[in-house]
Amino acid sequence: MTENSAHITAKMPLAPAIQAWESYLNDQGRSPNTVKAFLSDVRILTQYLPPDRTLGAITTEDLNNYFKWMEKERGIPCSPKTLARRITSIKSFFRWLHQFGALLVDPAEKVANRSVLAPLPVILTEKEKILVWDTANKHRSDEKADARYFCLLALLLTTGVKKGELLGIHLNHLELDAPEGAYLFVRYASPANRYKERKIPLTEEWIEAYREYIVQYEPIDQLFPWSPRRLEYLLEDLSNEAGITKHLSFKMCRWTSALTDYNLGMEQDRIRQKLGISKIQWREIKNKLRKLSREEE
Repeated sequence: MTENSAHITAKMPLAPAIQAWESYLNDQGRSPNTVKAFLSDVRILTQYLPPDRTLGAITTEDLNNYFKWMEKERGIPCSPKTLARRITSIKSFFRWLHQFGALLVDPAEKVANRSVLAPLPVILTEKEKILVWDTANKHRSDEKADARYFCLLALLLTTGVKKGELLGIHLNHLELDAPEGAYLFVRYASPANRYKERKIPLTEEWIEAYREYIVQYEPIDQLFPWSPRRLEYLLEDLSNEAGITKHLSFKMCRWTSALTDYNLGMEQDRIRQKLGISKIQWREIKNKLRKLSREEE
């Protein structure tokens, strides 16, 4: 039994046990956001149970009724994803009480988990990808040449960067004359996000368009010095001009880029690193890519 749980007994109410759990989670090095989410989920249980209900008196039936109340009777919307997370939090809390001897029986053990089937992301088909690519390229040869459309689209489809990452790209993040080949260095200002930093190769076709874009727009520091909404409009313009019904977006480009790499047989860990996501996040992403790939067959 740890120092945090040594004073917790089955005869105590929920509130002090939750405080002790908070100390335990912090001692375990959990992130502040994780601790905050866990505590927020578990504290709702104190609104449902009578204030004098002791830990040892809480039953599996109480918890099942609690989740029915949360889902249908509380009067506050609770999405399937939120409900699934709150069940996980409650299970973690009571598992901790049981493991460290405060409870002889874990009442949450037999509470059924809820699986959340998130919809598959919308992607561009190969035909649609060619249509928007050609449309963006056409802007480069118009009477009033504009390489901005192609620079934006091609960078998103070849690197798979997120909207926030693209907005954070500065000209000095582009290494066009590196000995190992041109690349984009995705960087983060916050040290907490340093693990997401990575180098992504750039294509000759993009570099050629980039040089045209630099002459046309003369950016000084930020690669795309426009608001997020303005850049979203540019993508929407491309989908409208290309005659596709989907509204092209940053998210759609990111998923299309990842699926292209997946279908081309790129090593999965390389795709994960290119996207800048953790191994835990990759599990869900990989499953979705597999399903998307099957749908295209």
